Amino acid sequence: MTDDIRRKREEMIRRTKRFALAIIRLYSSLPGTVVSHVIGRQVLRSGTSVGAHYREACRAKSSADFVNKIQTALQELDETTYWLDLLQEIYADKRLQSQTLMTEAVELISIFVTVTKSVKALPAAK
Repeated sequence: MTDDIRRKREEMIRRTKRFALAIIRLYSSLPGTVVSHVIGRQVLRSGTSVGAHYREACRAKSSADFVNKIQTALQELDETTYWLDLLQEIYADKRLQSQTLMTEAVELISIFVTVTKSVKALPAAK
């Protein structure tokens, strides 16, 4: 593994951890309603699992295993954007950090899609 790849992986590990911590802070800031609890737990679960799946991908045994684990992280990100969208609509009058988190989730999706395509294009990954 090159130093550049190692640096990029370490940065993505830090970035997905920051994302998880921001999701936790968002969850902690939600009102104490039943709706907040139900939807908040969903976004908490999916948003915090992204980093765990990325770390698993970094320890993959093959390119195919790496792609599979990144695709699982992508599914969690997509689910997270769904729950964030619901929170934005439900609490449009409140100043939640959901829009900032939505932007980060979309950026992470874009990065993971690009990485997946690049790995799949490698001769050994086919």
